[in-house]
Amino acid sequence: MAYLWTKTFHLLFVMAWMATVFYLPRILVNIAEAGDAPAVRDRLVLMGRRLYRFGHMMFGFAVAFGALLFIGHYFSADLWPDVVAGRAWMHAKLGLVALLLIYFIACGRMLKRAASGGALPASTTLRWLNELPLLLLVGVIYLVLAKPF
Repeated sequence: MAYLWTKTFHLLFVMAWMATVFYLPRILVNIAEAGDAPAVRDRLVLMGRRLYRFGHMMFGFAVAFGALLFIGHYFSADLWPDVVAGRAWMHAKLGLVALLLIYFIACGRMLKRAASGGALPASTTLRWLNELPLLLLVGVIYLVLAKPF
């Protein structure tokens, strides 16, 4: 029962974090397109900062519950299955998650640059960058479901 609750909370926080990963670049697009409207730009920067902070908290919770899933069988083998024993798919999944985290941090740095008056890439470029996490997430989902290796 503890395993299923832990997995449930891990998935909940992963979904919350992915929502921030998808939405933060949209805020950057809107900042890039705000032009000379300082009130709009300031409001978007504030929204972006709050979202970025929220995303970091959700990522932290997702990692904590994921770590518990990863090592839970060491503490109570009868309650927690060994979900990764000898399976390389987990390493590939964690690699893709690391790339998603790097992407999220890069978006946070662009937000910080925009907040200090710095330039952002063109909105078209930001729109294309917005599609990158979807591709990475498809890879993560496939690896978790198929466990191909």
